Order: sequence, then structure tokens, then C-alpha cells
Amino acid sequence: MDDNTTVQSTGEALAASPNGALLQMHDINKAYPGVQALAQVDLDVRRSEIHGLVGKNGAGKSTLMGVMMGLVQPDSGYMEVDGRRFDDFNTQVMLDAGVAYVPQHVQLLDTLTVAENIQAGDMPKTQLGFVDWKQVYADSEERLQKLGLNIDVRQGAETLGVAEQTMLAIAKALFSNARLIILDEPTAALPRKDIDMLFNFIRSLKKQDVAFVYISHHLEEVFEICDRVTIMRDGKIVATRDVAGLTSPELIQLMVGENVEEYSRGSKAAEQVVFAINNLTRRGAYENINLSLQKGEVVGLSGLQGSGVSELAKSLFGMSRLGIGEVTVDGKPLTASSPREAFNQGVALLPQDRHRFGLIGLRPVRENVTYSVLDKITAVLGIIPRSKERKITGEYIHKLGIVTPSQNQKTQLLSGGNQQKVVFARLAATQPTVLILHEPSQGIDVRAKVDIFNIIDDLSVQGVAILIISTEVRELIGICDRILVMYDGRLTHEFGKEKMDPHEILMAIEGGGGNE
Repeated sequence: MDDNTTVQSTGEALAASPNGALLQMHDINKAYPGVQALAQVDLDVRRSEIHGLVGKNGAGKSTLMGVMMGLVQPDSGYMEVDGRRFDDFNTQVMLDAGVAYVPQHVQLLDTLTVAENIQAGDMPKTQLGFVDWKQVYADSEERLQKLGLNIDVRQGAETLGVAEQTMLAIAKALFSNARLIILDEPTAALPRKDIDMLFNFIRSLKKQDVAFVYISHHLEEVFEICDRVTIMRDGKIVATRDVAGLTSPELIQLMVGENVEEYSRGSKAAEQVVFAINNLTRRGAYENINLSLQKGEVVGLSGLQGSGVSELAKSLFGMSRLGIGEVTVDGKPLTASSPREAFNQGVALLPQDRHRFGLIGLRPVRENVTYSVLDKITAVLGIIPRSKERKITGEYIHKLGIVTPSQNQKTQLLSGGNQQKVVFARLAATQPTVLILHEPSQGIDVRAKVDIFNIIDDLSVQGVAILIISTEVRELIGICDRILVMYDGRLTHEFGKEKMDPHEILMAIEGGGGNE
């Protein structure tokens, strides 16, 4: 269907909405077999507005955004953008209408440079028709500088870290001349200073009549950046409220339909050190690291990007060299030079980017749960007993409360919280002595977070020592026995349960305060 039949004008300009709406969705319905994904959804986004969209995983947010971007065709309903009515539309039509989308899981052209990613499809040419590379790089540098981004535009996109990839994707959307930009969990991988920079830029665009739909599970960000917020539950719009007149408990109650208290656990640690790091140094990454974990202890580790926390986690899991010093697991030296060796020596890691390193989305839940233990269950001649696979998977589906139609469901079709549980199941199946969790609650809703925290508590009861790397200070306070802070490659602070003050911990993360 061409664009002329896709965009259907009302025949005359629609009267301007009294509330200044740029986009309006009317009576949107979408059903899948056995699931009513959207039911009678009405949504309006005003000009010059930052409009939050929140709800549990599975509430319908992704489906609604799919409709807004022309990726999902609704069963009924229509949409208006700036006075134009859309009854049947596609992605290109919505882009032409001025709607841009930045997905939660960034997709870049990894084999191309940063500059090529920015200007893909619109490369400046010389008079002879060749790509004007000088202009490509100059224009790209100028655009990024306007965002305050210090990224080498000549480097390959695949060399960027998670935060830089997210920032580049956001930049591409901002440079598309869109009037409405959908931001789906844009800060999930960003340190505070980059969040501040992004928010300042969003506010500056808002003054230029650009509107945003801001999707986030970080409710504090909704209160910080949004003007209004729409809450979804079970495919329906529960409410749309002015943020200024809303409290956090009220917002959570609207999201989950019940009151959810902040999670808190009691210590399950035993007086038996099972993991120890002594004077560990790797030049340029971390220096003189000393820490120990007791059996069943949950310890938090937090720090800014570049503080050394990510590098330390990768090194302990065999993804990078350890450097000089000693690391022991149950009294035995940790010598792993690969993740497989780390598993075999009792160390497991939940990666920050679980979709790149933690899951094989196109493969079934059963394979994702068991592929880390295939060497232990494989029979002679390399045959994998399906009965053992099904038994192990079934046990962890039950233990962790993984919601899936079957063990054969493609993992990428599960909600974010259930995908996270699948990764936990894979790691737990290795029966680790030490479990390192890098941002375990990233990208999941408040109810799924409680489920994950309960899983952590259960693993600690079983004697697993757990190191949680996270920037969510309040969550660390609720789940951890101790919290450590890294700054500039060094461990600078330790906070016991009785000294876990959020303000003091944040000060330490930013490099302030005295050593504890």
C-alpha cells in the first residue's frame, strides 16, 4: 500500500486540540491469540511536553509504541498527528509525520563508523558523486559536539561501550528533525553525568516545541523529567496524571494495583570466607583491590562509569586478564582466562547487557537455561538427553517463577523480567560458589524487581556468595549486607548495614566524603 492510501486526511484541517495535542490515539485495540494486548486505549501527547509512559512488563507499553511507530497494526482505532488522521499506516509514514523511536536495545550498524551510523542514508557527496568523507566527519563531529558527546566519529560503532551506543542512538533520533521522539529506557546504561546531559538536552528541545514519550522503569526519572505520566496495566490506560501532583507510592499503586513496599532482607551470611581478592591491580583499570565475601553474603559494589567496577567484573569472569594479585574461590586460586573456565572454578556472571551476552533470544527457554551445563549432562557420542534438559529447565521455571507458555518458547518473546529470570536460571544451574550480578534490575518493572530480589535471597540462603554491581543505591540498601564504592579504580568506601545512608553513599560514588 502506497503512502497516498496510507495517510487519510479528514478532508479539512482538524481543529487544534484545546490541550495542544500533537499526537492523539483513539480507541486503539490489539489482540493476539489468547491475549488482549491493548484495550480501548486513548492517549494524547501535547506539544512541548515530556510525557512519561509506565507500567509493569506486559502492561502493553511496547505494543502501544509499536502501533505509534507503524510496526504493529491495531485491530481497530485511529491516530492523529498534527491534524492528520491515520487509519492504516507504516513505519515510513510515521517517520515522515515526524515521529522517531529509540528502542531499549540499541541496534547500530556495528561494522560501520560512528559517522556512517549518524549519516547513513544521507551521506554528503562531492560534485563528482563520490562520498565527501571530509564533510561526513566534520558534520558528524559538529552534531555530536552540540550534544556534548566526546566520541571519535572515525571509530567503529562495534567498539563503543553500552553507554556510548545508547547515546549514539539517541543522538541519531534527535538529528532526524522529529517533532515527537519516543525514548524507550534511554538511561538504562548511562551514568549520572550522562543522564544529566541528556535531560538538559531534552529540556532544550522541549523549548523548541519538540515532544517526547519517555518510557522508563526508573520512576525517579519520571518525576525528574516528565510533565505528565500515563500509567498502563493489562493493556489498558489506568490514568494520566500531572507529575507535579503525584507521589511515588501513588504511581506504584496505579502501576501494580496494590501497594508495594521497598524490599528489605535480613543477612544470611555465614562466617566462612569463600571468595577473596588480595592486592589485585591491573594498570589502567583498577588498583590494590582487597575484598572478601562470606558464604551466603550479599555485597553491593557501586561506582561511576570508568570507576573500574565493570572492568573488575569482566576480569573475575575470565573476560579480561586479572592483572597482578591473588583471587581465591574456596581457598583455591582463580586462574580463569575464559568464561567457561570461570564457570568451572565456581564463578558466574550476570552481564549488564544480557541481550548481547546473556541470552540467545531466538533459541527456546530450555536451551538458554541449560547451555552453560551442557558439558555436565551430555551423554556419550555428544548426545544431549532431552529428558535431562527438560527436567533441569522445569525445576528452574518452578523455582524462579518464570512465566512462559512452554520450555520451547523463544526467549526473546518473554517479558523483560522473565528474560532476566532465564539468565538467573542458567547461572544458578552451574551451582556457582560466587555469583556476580551486573545491574540485575535494569529494564524490569517494580514487581519483577521484587521477584529478582527474592531469587537473590534464596540463592544466599543456599550459601551462594553474591556480588551485586549496581548504580541503584536504594535497591542495594534493601538487598545487601554491605555496600562498597569504587572511585578512580580504587575501593574507597565500605558501608555496613547500620551506616547505609543514601546521601552518603551517593557522595562517595561521586568521589566525595572521607574513606570509611
